[in-house]
Amino acid sequence: MMKTETAAAGLLLPPDAKVGIIAGGGSLPVEVAQGLAAHGYPPFVLLMEGEADRQQDLRRYEHGSLALEQIGSLVPTLKRHGITHLVLAGEIKRRPQLAKIRPSLGLLSIVPSVIMALARGDDGLLKVVTRGLEKRGIKVIGAHEVVPELAAGEGTLTSTGPQQSDWRDIEAARQAAKAIGALDIGQAAIAIGGRAIALEGIEGTSGLLERTRELRSHGRIAGKTRGVLVKCAKPGQELRADLPSIGPQTVEAAHAAGLAGIAVEAGRSLILEGPATLSRANELGLFIVGLPAAEPAHG
Repeated sequence: MMKTETAAAGLLLPPDAKVGIIAGGGSLPVEVAQGLAAHGYPPFVLLMEGEADRQQDLRRYEHGSLALEQIGSLVPTLKRHGITHLVLAGEIKRRPQLAKIRPSLGLLSIVPSVIMALARGDDGLLKVVTRGLEKRGIKVIGAHEVVPELAAGEGTLTSTGPQQSDWRDIEAARQAAKAIGALDIGQAAIAIGGRAIALEGIEGTSGLLERTRELRSHGRIAGKTRGVLVKCAKPGQELRADLPSIGPQTVEAAHAAGLAGIAVEAGRSLILEGPATLSRANELGLFIVGLPAAEPAHG
């Protein structure tokens, strides 16, 4: 396939770009790889050992594997494969075991920065990783920049839209999500009856929704119907990695928790497996809404 320049947020992939994907868990690495290949940029996929769970779909591309404890060899590996641009895609659930990290000159050069970043939380670490890679000549780009169709659009995206009472929940949950985001705790909150009742923690969105389902089943929110899950980027977040995302499993879990719908930030959130996600929401009668972003989508 002939390569075409891919434009998103003013970013152009030059025709000779070689794009790599650091692949964690979930469907995002697969969708990014498919999107890049469709644009004429077949990627090199670096599978993170113990994290990438869609390996059959990813191994059809040029690929390699890397353990978290081998992080010091990341840049040499990318350079060896001629990578000029890199996408960080998918969930990394664990931190490297420090006792098993293999020393290298590359690792020693970034250890002080990584230690400082860990103290600042997940987003601080992502910023250090991206800056460190770019200092070594590898341009880091966001999944939403190279596969813009993954980004949530603005407005009601499903056949069912929010009721007037749902907008109170949306606003309450959005304020709560932004508050915990500012503390680098999480990206999501749930509001029912006009007030936030649950916040995302280390267990992630799936754990948040399961906790809400249990609250309903135990009668802790008895008499309260509907409710909304809101996911949004953290204030000042590094947008080239870890954008908030939803997918078919989010829709299923939101329905099981008795919620009326889901709201995300347009342009700053991803809808994975988009057709399947929206179709399942329509089948279950849930709404999905893209909210105007409070910050630039490519800031």
